[in-house]
Amino acid sequence: MAPSHTMRCCKKGLNWIPVLFINLVIGWSYYAYIVELCVYTIPDNAERISYLVVFHIFFFMFTWSYWKTICSRPEGPSKAFCLPKAEKELYEKEERAEIQQEILKKVAMNLPVYTRTPGGAIRYCDHCQVVKPDRCHHCSTCERCVLKMDHHCPWVNNCVGFSNYKYFVLFLAYATLYSAVISATVIQYFIKFWTKRLPDNHAKFHILFLFIVAVMFCISTLSLFIYHLWLVGKNRTTIEAFRAPVFSSGPDKNGFYLDFSQNFTEVFGDQKTRWVFPIFSSLGDGHSFVTRLVHIDPEQANAVLQQNGKSSVEGATNPSALDNNTQHTADSSKEKTDGGQTVSVTMESEP
Repeated sequence: MAPSHTMRCCKKGLNWIPVLFINLVIGWSYYAYIVELCVYTIPDNAERISYLVVFHIFFFMFTWSYWKTICSRPEGPSKAFCLPKAEKELYEKEERAEIQQEILKKVAMNLPVYTRTPGGAIRYCDHCQVVKPDRCHHCSTCERCVLKMDHHCPWVNNCVGFSNYKYFVLFLAYATLYSAVISATVIQYFIKFWTKRLPDNHAKFHILFLFIVAVMFCISTLSLFIYHLWLVGKNRTTIEAFRAPVFSSGPDKNGFYLDFSQNFTEVFGDQKTRWVFPIFSSLGDGHSFVTRLVHIDPEQANAVLQQNGKSSVEGATNPSALDNNTQHTADSSKEKTDGGQTVSVTMESEP
């Protein structure tokens, strides 16, 4: 037990090496830009002040979004997705997989889950002992299930998921802008040092490498930023881009696609003043998501949601989540009754 615990602690410590490396690069870039460029190299005071103001704006937004991504603990499934005590005992005692599936199906009837395993089974995590909500996956590095998991990022030593995906996208955006600002303002002095129009001094090394490193980071973060903007527009996670989610009607990579506007606001929220800041504004609760494959009668859904203290639904494609007590099924045009309220769930065919 002790060696295993020691190995896990060592592994967790090693996982912070990429984060330490990034922070060392950020710290050096700050020193090189402020001291070596602005203090020792730029002769004009007006130019120096303007560079310092612009640089610090993007530096602040970059570091803010970066550390928000690192420090935001990935959210896991709520207790509603745990098996009730009786069903849990039956599940653990049962050795036949088909009977275990029947137990899971019974529990899942009262949960807003529409996705299945490639074999059509209920998605269940034996490690966390929960029925997996849609888009939820188990991270072997974090050793937990993560809501709307996108991927585990070694550069932030954290899982990127529902609770911090907006921060991660902003981190990529501001990292690109931060690198672009450095590249654009340093290039003229890079050329002057390179062509020997400025005398060799202690600043030369820093200026030359600052420009090269900034360009390399700008290209790499820009490519990642464009890719994740594409994912946001398609309402997919990185996992779903490589492996399409499986519904009762089969795999569908566009199962959660609504339209670009709704896809964007699902991640960034409906308050435009919050879009550029790394503060949480994503819609929904991370446990259930609107899917174009499931049509919910808005009036009937409103009654159930209001009964359970949820906000009302404005249109058939606008609910952020279904209540955990709402019964549903994969069969076409079936109706279930929950506490005297009826919710119509219709599975549409793929276009």
